[in-house]
Parts: sequence; C-alpha cells; structure tokens
Amino acid sequence: MNAEEYANMDQMETAHWYYAGKRDFARGWLLRVRPPAATDLLLDCGAGTGRFAKEMEAHCRVMVLDDHEEALRLLRTRFRPEQILSLAGDQVPMPDASLDYVTALDVLEHTPDDQAVVKGFHRLLKPGGVALVTVPASMALWSDWDVALHHFRRYSRPQLKALFPEPQWELLHVNYTNVVVYPAVWLVRKWRKWFPQKGGQVRTEDKLPAPALNAVLRWLFVRPAFWRVPFPFGVSLLLVARKR
Repeated sequence: MNAEEYANMDQMETAHWYYAGKRDFARGWLLRVRPPAATDLLLDCGAGTGRFAKEMEAHCRVMVLDDHEEALRLLRTRFRPEQILSLAGDQVPMPDASLDYVTALDVLEHTPDDQAVVKGFHRLLKPGGVALVTVPASMALWSDWDVALHHFRRYSRPQLKALFPEPQWELLHVNYTNVVVYPAVWLVRKWRKWFPQKGGQVRTEDKLPAPALNAVLRWLFVRPAFWRVPFPFGVSLLLVARKR
C-alpha cells in the first residue's frame, strides 16, 4: 500500500466498524476452533499496523511479519525486535512446523502468487495448526479503493477454498461476511465510478461513520460470527483451516 494509506489505516483501525469488527470476528473464530494457550505461537502475516497481533498477545505468544517499510516502522513502535520478521526473498525466515497459528487479515489479495503464500502457511504450521485468512470478496465490488490498496483480485468462495485443498487442509469454516451492507457498498462504489467528482473525492471507506451507525455496523459484522448459513455473497470472506 501507499505510505498515506498506512497512515490513514492506523488512524481508522481503532474505531472504524470494518477494521475493529474484522479483528473481533477473527479473534472469535480462533478462540472457538482452538483456544490458544499461553505457550502457543501465532504469526500474523502482513501485520500492517499490528493492532490485531497486539490484541492476540493477551492469549498467546505473537510474532509479526511484513515487507513494507511503512508497516515495519509502525510495528517497531509496538513490538520487540525479536518479534518482528521481514521476508527473506520470498520465504518466511522460520523453521518448518514451528507455528500453532498463522493469520493473514486482508493479505492474500496483495500477493501476485497467492497459492505460494498458502503453501508457505502449510510449511510453517505444526500438524493441527490453524490458519485464518480474510479477503475482500466479489469482483463486482472492484473499485478505486482496491486500486489504492494495490489489490490483485477480489475472491469468490470457490476461489478461496481452492487455495486450501482437502488433502493438506481440513476446512473448518468458509463463508462471506458483511452480507447486510453488500448492496450499499455496491451502490456507493458504482456511483463513484459512474459519477466521478472533479478534483477527486473522499472515499466512504476513509471516513468514520456517525457513532450510532458505526456501532450498528460493527455489531452486524460480529453477530453472525458463528452462523452456519452459507451466504451467497458478501463484502468479505473468512476462511479457517486446520493443517492435516
């Protein structure tokens, strides 16, 4: 991402319903499928501002990985040097089967070869270890926001599942999220495309909604966390898988 996008995200992540809700959602699933022990080790890949990893320190040992200097500068203010990793070429500099958890919140869409990244997750996890990923969903929602964040793609459920083949992974959960807001997001992004404002415009994604609306949207994000309804669409996807 651009440096200004990191700065904006750092400001927004504390309170914005999408970022805060995503962290709550992901943490809730980890606590459900395999509650972390204090001695367990979690690597947050593409840690960005580090807020999710910092919250997970209450449950287990944490390391963070990123390869953008803007992110690494932020991570150095929040973690000890031995907790921070950067890529060695295209490899994570850790031994095979050394992790209990791997998380990647909105990371795979930034990578040219997402299959190679998931294979790396499998290498790093111990047998029975858990991978949790979130990705933006539906190419129908592709917009200037995706371009600004340097996305390569948005995902459908079959595309995301295909990255975690059954012989290597046990899929515990794969479902769309932010289903209720999908029509509004679709309309806002198409409106910006059809009716661009001269001199640019502030994207809706960059603004904090009114407090009441922000609270409702965060509640809607988190409340369906354990629903088993196979939603047909959504703004995002969440996948939880166990290494066989």
